[in-house]
Amino acid sequence: MEVNESSDGPVTIIAVKGRLDSGTAPTLGERLSSTLGAPSRRLLIELTQLEYISSAGFRILLLAARRAAESDGQIVLAGVTGKVRQLFDLGGFLDMFRICSTREEGVAALR
Repeated sequence: MEVNESSDGPVTIIAVKGRLDSGTAPTLGERLSSTLGAPSRRLLIELTQLEYISSAGFRILLLAARRAAESDGQIVLAGVTGKVRQLFDLGGFLDMFRICSTREEGVAALR
């Protein structure tokens, strides 16, 4: 898994590439935790290049969403498509996150 961080104004963008599973989830969890350390953080997690997500990956996203809510922050997911979208749907996670089609839509939703 590869994680890249950038920003677009007040929005922090974390782009995830590859597989998010029990072996890689802790790395993303640490990154999200440090990013969400500041209050009122606006975070876009871009999953356009994510190939697979396991239950460990979903757990990390849920923990990040909880942490964001506790610190008056916001999280939006972008680029949830194909097989990854099917896994979100099967797990009932589509209704748990605000999901935008593109990075641009996600950034606009967080402004």
